[in-house]
Amino acid sequence: MNLIELIIDEATEMFGVHALSLVSNPAIQSDFIALGDEKPILLAEVSPDKQILMGAVLIPDKPIFRQGSKGQEDYYVFFSEDTVAKTAEMFFKRGNQSNATLEHKDVLDGMTVFESWIVEDPEMDKSKKFGLNVPKGTWMVSMKVDDKEIWDKYVKNDKVFGFSLEGRFADILVAENVEQNFSDQIVDNALENIKEILINHFKE
Repeated sequence: MNLIELIIDEATEMFGVHALSLVSNPAIQSDFIALGDEKPILLAEVSPDKQILMGAVLIPDKPIFRQGSKGQEDYYVFFSEDTVAKTAEMFFKRGNQSNATLEHKDVLDGMTVFESWIVEDPEMDKSKKFGLNVPKGTWMVSMKVDDKEIWDKYVKNDKVFGFSLEGRFADILVAENVEQNFSDQIVDNALENIKEILINHFKE
């Protein structure tokens, strides 16, 4: 499969993340945690009734499987640490913090990203206190869910498990046929990810 790096052009309005979607199967394979009445005591400043979601939006250098369109081969994409940081910055610069959807289909009102940070030290990061093990350079957010119906129906009933971004990026072909032994670290990471997917597939 091909390995493609997604990049961002800060000068082009069409590029960047326009919204975050609550999804049942996050592409980056990192769940979020719900800070609400069922998890009341992990941060002093978060009270039991806040209805807050915390999770990763982008993890740098993590290969993400993409199914090719009709007649095209499947492939993997990834974001560099620099692109992750730029994407997070542009998200707020363009005022998109209240744009949210459900499974990339239904627009959700009453959703606000009020906290955003790039992980500098995974062992000391706030996310670690909540059992989220993410690498350096990960874009983390906390989102307030003002609509109690959405919280009760989708979060409390375990119908959504993470964030998925909505946006546009340019792409660069990094490697073809990543089953070969490339020296580039990102390709090595991709191979490990492919191996994990195959192992889990045959276990099922």
